[in-house]
Amino acid sequence: MASVEKLLIANRGEIACRIIRTCRAMGIRTVAVYSEADRDALHVRLADEAFEIGPPPVSQSYLKIDTILDVMKRSGANAVHPGYGLLAENAGFARAVEAAGYIWIGPAPETIETMGDKERARDLARRLKVPVTPGSGRIAPGEGLDRPAIDRDIGYPLLVKAAAGGGGIGMRIVGSEAELDSQIETTQKLAERMFGDAAVFLERYIANARHVEIQVFGFGNGEGVHLFDRDCSIQRRFQKIIEEAPAPSLPDEIREAMRRAALTLVRHQSYRGAGTVEFIYDCDRNTFYFLEMNTRIQVEHAVTERVTGTDLIRWQIEAATGDLTGVPQQGIRLGGHAIECRIYAERPEKKFMPSPGVLERLQLPDADIDLRIDTGVTEGDRITPFYDPMIAKFIAYGADRSAAIKRMRAALEATEIIGPGNNIGFLLEVLDDPDFAAVNFTTAYVENRKS
Repeated sequence: MASVEKLLIANRGEIACRIIRTCRAMGIRTVAVYSEADRDALHVRLADEAFEIGPPPVSQSYLKIDTILDVMKRSGANAVHPGYGLLAENAGFARAVEAAGYIWIGPAPETIETMGDKERARDLARRLKVPVTPGSGRIAPGEGLDRPAIDRDIGYPLLVKAAAGGGGIGMRIVGSEAELDSQIETTQKLAERMFGDAAVFLERYIANARHVEIQVFGFGNGEGVHLFDRDCSIQRRFQKIIEEAPAPSLPDEIREAMRRAALTLVRHQSYRGAGTVEFIYDCDRNTFYFLEMNTRIQVEHAVTERVTGTDLIRWQIEAATGDLTGVPQQGIRLGGHAIECRIYAERPEKKFMPSPGVLERLQLPDADIDLRIDTGVTEGDRITPFYDPMIAKFIAYGADRSAAIKRMRAALEATEIIGPGNNIGFLLEVLDDPDFAAVNFTTAYVENRKS
C-alpha cells in the first residue's frame, strides 16, 4: 500500500492540532481546511498548508465533501484524517475519498455505515449475543407506535435517540406516555437537521448507571485488541466533561465481559483502526448493555494513550497504510491512572450555556510528564458561537487515582482565563466532592447536583 506523504485533516480545533503533532513526529506534511470564522485558528497556523473552504456554518464549510475533495486535489494531499465529529463517521465521505484514490484514515465505509446507524448496530450486537438494552426498532416521521409493546418491553422512563446520532446529540428522556409523541417529533426534527436522517428509536432509560467504554483497535484482518477501559459518567446534557482510565471500582467480571464483547464486534466486522465500544453499566443489577460503537478517535482517547504508552493517531495512520497489521494483546500494558477534564467556554450556573468571546487572557500550566494539555486556541483567539466551545483538555496522570486527581486539581488551579465564562470552578468542585473521590456517582451526577 502507498505511504502517507501529505495528509489533509478534515476537521478543526484541538483534534486537528493533535493530529498535526503526530504527523510532524512521523515526517508527514499536513494540510488544514478552515472556515471564514477559523481563518486565524491555531490548527491553520500549525499546518504546513491551509485552505479556506467556506462560511462559518459547518454545513457550508466543514461538511462540504466536494469542496474538501477539491482541496485534496489542489494541495496534492494523498490521505485524509477526519478526526472526530463532522465527517468522521460519514460513510459517504469515506467512499468518496477512496473512490478518488486517496488513503482514508479510518474503518471501511461499510463498517461506518453499519455502526453509525445506532439501531443497525444494536441489531448486530444482538446477533452476536452482546447484551443490549430493551428498545424499539427505527421510527420514521409519521410512523405509528406499538404502544402496548413499548409499555411491556421498554417501560418509562425511556430514551428517544436519533438513529444516526452520537455524542449525546439527539437524545431525550421521556418520563411518561403523555410526553412521548412530542419528544419523538422534536428529536426527529433535530436528527434531520444534524444528521440528515430523521429516524429515531426508543431505549430503556437506566437511571442508576455508569457510562463505561472500551477502546479497541482492529487491523482489518479479523484481529483486534482492546486498550482497556474508561469511565465517562460525568456528563452534562449527555456530553462528557470528565473521563478517566481505567474505569474505577468496576467489578472485575464486568470489566472482562465488556472487553470480550467489544472484541467480538471488532472481529466480526474485520474492523480497521481505532474505535470505541460504549456500554451502560447498571449499578443496581450489576450488569451491562451495549450502547453504541464509535468508528473514530474519541475526544477522550488521550487518557488511554497515557496509561498504555501508545499513540493512537500514529496507529491509525499506520493501519491505513498497511504498516500496522497486528499488536499482541499481552504487549499492551496498563500502568497508573489518568483523568481528563474538558475546559469549556460555558456557564455552569446557567445550565452550561456556551459563553463565546475573546480569550483576553489564557494562562495554562506548563505541561510535564504528569500533565498533557491538548488545545486548539491561544490567548487572543475567539471562541465563536459556531462550534463546540472547548478551550482545552487537561490529561493528568498519577500512580493511582488519588494522585491523578491531585495533579489535575493543581493544573486547574494554575489556569487563568479572562474573557468567556468557563467551567473550571465547576470541575474543581467535582474533584473535591467526596462522592467523586469514592466513585459514588452515575451518569445523573451533574443533573442531581444542579437540581
